[in-house]
Amino acid sequence: MDSDSATGETEWRIRPPRHRVDRRFIVWQTAQAVLSAVVVLGVVGAVHYFAEVTRPWLGPVLIILSVLFAVEIAVVPTARYLVHRWQATDDAVYALEGWLTRRWQIVPISRIQSIDTEIGPLQSLLGLATIRITTASSEGKISIEGLDATVARATVERLREVTAATAGDAT
Repeated sequence: MDSDSATGETEWRIRPPRHRVDRRFIVWQTAQAVLSAVVVLGVVGAVHYFAEVTRPWLGPVLIILSVLFAVEIAVVPTARYLVHRWQATDDAVYALEGWLTRRWQIVPISRIQSIDTEIGPLQSLLGLATIRITTASSEGKISIEGLDATVARATVERLREVTAATAGDAT
C-alpha cells in the first residue's frame, strides 16, 4: 500500500502473498480426502453388496467414484499446497488459493470485524490451525487453512493488536 502525499489518498497494489501454508497441509488434506472416500465408498459399496437390484447401475458409479477419490487423494492436496499463499501486514490480510480457479482476497485491516482460530481434530493431531477473518461484508471473509498452530496464534495476536490500533469502523 502506498500513500499519495499530495492528496493523502491510499493506493492499494495487488501483490502475491509471501507465505506458503505449512507442509503438513498436504497430510491434513490427504487425511480428509481418505476419510471422505472411506465413508462415501463404504456406503455405496455396502448398498452395492447388499442390494442386488442396484448392482447393474451402482457398479459403474462405484468405479467412477473410486477413480475420482484416487485423484483427489493423490493429486489435489499437493496441488492446493503449491498454490495457497497468505500474508498479514499492518495494512491488510492477503490470501491466494485455488488451483483450477484462482481466488485472490485482500481485506484491509480497518475492515476486520473478527478474527477466529479453528483447530479440528485432525489439525490438532498435526499441529495445524485455520484463521478465519471476517468483515461486515458477506464477501469479506478470508480463511487461511493449514497454518502451523504456533504461527496461527502469533498471527492472530498480531492482527488483534494492529486492528485495535487502526482507526476505522470495520464496515
